[in-house]
Amino acid sequence: MSKQLTCVTGIVLSEESRCSLADLCRLCNVSAELIENLIDEGILSPEGCSPREWQFPFVAVKRVQTVIRLQQDLRVNLPGCALALDLLDEIESLRLRSRRR
Repeated sequence: MSKQLTCVTGIVLSEESRCSLADLCRLCNVSAELIENLIDEGILSPEGCSPREWQFPFVAVKRVQTVIRLQQDLRVNLPGCALALDLLDEIESLRLRSRRR
């Protein structure tokens, strides 16, 4: 009986880590236009004055992936995605607060 070996690689990221617009697009497999739409809708908030200078926290990857799933699976538009993400953030905040008690 032969054994199959699976190798998994990854990157450990800290909350202080940042990525550029190009990195975010590559990591999420999306266009810069979509990222700009997410910024316009208030879903993402980059640091920097112009797209060349924009830096995103790595939690932006999770937010973009959530938007993609909401749009593909539930056909939610961007304003709806913004609302859903706000509500998910609020739920997470309440969970953290209840654990501290």
